[in-house]
Amino acid sequence: MDIVHTIALTLGVGWASGINLYAAIATLGLLGASGQIELPATLAVTQDPIVIGAALLMYGVEFFADKVPVVDSGWDAIHTFIRIPAGAVLAAGAVGDIGPALQLAAGLVGGSLAAGSHLTKAGTRALINTSPEPFSNWGASLGEDAAVIGGTWAMLYHPWIFLAALAAFVALVIWLLPKLARGMAALGRRVGRLFGSGA
Repeated sequence: MDIVHTIALTLGVGWASGINLYAAIATLGLLGASGQIELPATLAVTQDPIVIGAALLMYGVEFFADKVPVVDSGWDAIHTFIRIPAGAVLAAGAVGDIGPALQLAAGLVGGSLAAGSHLTKAGTRALINTSPEPFSNWGASLGEDAAVIGGTWAMLYHPWIFLAALAAFVALVIWLLPKLARGMAALGRRVGRLFGSGA
């Protein structure tokens, strides 16, 4: 695996983990186990049938939980403590066994990307949940699944295209996160007034 593929894989697994960790692991594992790609030895564990099975099972649970308004936000809240550390671990594994300093650096960058993509997803979905119809929620969820599966495929087969798309995503997150924070604060105030008026 050349340097561009390694960089794309390192950054990509962090990014994908923040959106849908289980889809990312299942896609990596299935592509590796089927011989479509050769993963670094430090990520070979994702090819184990037990890991693939667990990832597919959890992806199935998340697929349905993610389509139900409010349930999806609860799921995202819990997964703040799962997606971000997992993104760091996968990113550290993506650089291979070439030294603890580089693995730590990759973990820090991967964890940061996982945090950015997770917070963007969770904040966007919380605001979408204020809409009374379910279709925007379903569309967002399906779009996220497609982005993770397609992004994982692109990082492995078309790393330059993936890295360009990731740069655009990072720019979008930098622009979007402050707006999401303001929207979440406004939503919190509305909920506070609702419960305060009912007291």
